Amino acid sequence: MPGQSIPIAFVVAYIVRDALPPSRADVLTLFGTEMPRYGVATELVGQGGGQAPGAPWPAGGMHVVGTLRSRFASVCSPLWDLLGLLRARRSRRPDCIQVRDKIASGLLGRLAAWLLRVPFLYWMSFPIVEGFEARRDDIRPARGAGAGAWAWAVWAAHALRARASRIVLYRWVLPGARHIFVQSEAMADWLAARGLPRARMTAVPMGVDARLLERSRIAPAADTRLEGRRVVLYLGSVARARRSDFLLDVVEVLRRDLPQVLLVIAGDAASSDEMAWMRQLIGARGLAQHVLLTGWLPREQALGYALRAEVGLSPIPRGTLFDVSSPTKLVEYLALGLPGVANDIPDQKRVIEESGAGLCVPMEAEAFAAAVLYLLGDRGAAQQCSERGPAYVRSHRTYAILGRNVALTYKKILARQS
Repeated sequence: MPGQSIPIAFVVAYIVRDALPPSRADVLTLFGTEMPRYGVATELVGQGGGQAPGAPWPAGGMHVVGTLRSRFASVCSPLWDLLGLLRARRSRRPDCIQVRDKIASGLLGRLAAWLLRVPFLYWMSFPIVEGFEARRDDIRPARGAGAGAWAWAVWAAHALRARASRIVLYRWVLPGARHIFVQSEAMADWLAARGLPRARMTAVPMGVDARLLERSRIAPAADTRLEGRRVVLYLGSVARARRSDFLLDVVEVLRRDLPQVLLVIAGDAASSDEMAWMRQLIGARGLAQHVLLTGWLPREQALGYALRAEVGLSPIPRGTLFDVSSPTKLVEYLALGLPGVANDIPDQKRVIEESGAGLCVPMEAEAFAAAVLYLLGDRGAAQQCSERGPAYVRSHRTYAILGRNVALTYKKILARQS
């Protein structure tokens, strides 16, 4: 495994929310590749997702108990995680227990850490409680609209989950964490405003593996539909919650001044309903000649479309759920030398300002379209963005850089513990 010659200094028992084996880069690359370079091994604990087991976990052990495909997963997950933690403990005694984006398991993890006399750490990549509350509000039946008892019962269950989650996470789990890894500086500030010590937080924004985003390693998309078009790219998922229809608003403005514009949406949706919704909107607005919705693509093919584009778009809705996020797509654009147009959530604003590799504007169709037209019309400005982006990413947002910072944090915490 990478870093095999480096002796193991610390072992992290890591309970994760996503399905195992991991696919997210901030687990797969950060913990599977980068942490072993610094002598930090990981015993992963979590549920399976139904996919093939794949290669052995290169950075320690993987303990899969239960499956996220079970209808009882949300109830059984904490107990499954506890069993997985016991298996990890038999494999190797951990130097700390870390839980990612789980609330009940966070409470169990804190208790297990206390029993083992090791630090308890929490990794917060998303404001999960606020996500539960948003879901509660979305499904609340309208009074007087004839909602049945079942609809109110479902809403009450979501309301109870949101309330209990808020109490457990903010009163018991986070205050008991020796350290909290957060998704962004904005998230750290947000939690500090809730009374949690800022000094006990480390921001780990989303990064990229620079080797996989070298233009020389990627084949441009051989798609004749792109010929003779001014191609603008959105690389990511389609979802109502992310206001993906905003992309169509931008195209409607762009085509007034640029009839040859083509927006490529290289990504899929979490459900067929969401994709059907997007396709229906494209047809209803008469944008079939100006929007190419690819659906799911292997990563290499999706990046191939990025090489055929002139500008990358990253609109992220403002609000509690997304203001503290750290989107990957903007960093990917910059790593590929693709000028980015992004809106002003804090992490994106920071990346644009520090890199000078794109434009940051409000999430308004006219503003986005004006920024795109500027970059398409001023080749000098676009070329400067293309040159600045890769250098910035290599210096600030690769997992090699982020991994070093995370490893140093572990060593400060765990060496003190030892």
